[in-house]
Amino acid sequence: MTAMTSEALRTLASTPRLLVALDFDGTVADFVDDPYSARVIPEAAEPIARLRDLNNTWVAFVSGRPLNSLARVTEADEHALLVGSHGAEARLGGGVVDLGLDDDERHRLFELAVSLAEVVDRTPGAVLEHKPFGYGVHTRNVAADAVPRMLADARHAAERIGGFLDRDGKDILEFAVRDTTKGDGVELLRQHLGATGVLFVGDDVTDEDGFAAMHAGDIGLKVGAGATAALYRVADPRGVAEVLRKLVEKRAALAVGQGA
Repeated sequence: MTAMTSEALRTLASTPRLLVALDFDGTVADFVDDPYSARVIPEAAEPIARLRDLNNTWVAFVSGRPLNSLARVTEADEHALLVGSHGAEARLGGGVVDLGLDDDERHRLFELAVSLAEVVDRTPGAVLEHKPFGYGVHTRNVAADAVPRMLADARHAAERIGGFLDRDGKDILEFAVRDTTKGDGVELLRQHLGATGVLFVGDDVTDEDGFAAMHAGDIGLKVGAGATAALYRVADPRGVAEVLRKLVEKRAALAVGQGA
């Protein structure tokens, strides 16, 4: 894997209909103890705004956060493109895609909520987050020696009820009743927009599904360390901001050259 090349960016910048799909936490926002206080870093906010102003260019956020949480931290307006809960929720330019739960799913989620609440309540620092299609157990503020036991108890609770997909993330273990991924979210956006090229940026293991959804000519960009299917890597959100800045400059220059 290498740093992003100028030629790769130029090729993507020249695609007729460009989708820039961004994970949020750890990608264009720093990790913080209070998840609702996270915001896009200023270095990334400026090129994101410029990309949105270009013709045939769209910026979307694709996150494991619930849709309402994602809308809050991105300060989204009614035209924003958002995919939350690992592809299980979507807001496409103001319209929410209805992927409602059935009775069996609701019943299993209720049972899981009760069981996970017991696990979290006996673990200092643990936080239980409700998601429309599941729950997340946050471990950021849990003592390191207590994390393995807590996660084992949480998994046992989910296995006892049955029918949940579990995902490990950075300081979180998530359970979902729908087997949807960020790759599904990227494909939903691609089809909705008729995108001919995609840049997908993410930092977590759950973003690997997004990288796997890249087509020929697309770019997957991994933030931080760890094995990945992405072709390119940057160190942190500021590295993402620099890539976005170069992309918008190249695309704007090509648009000027074409008289767009």
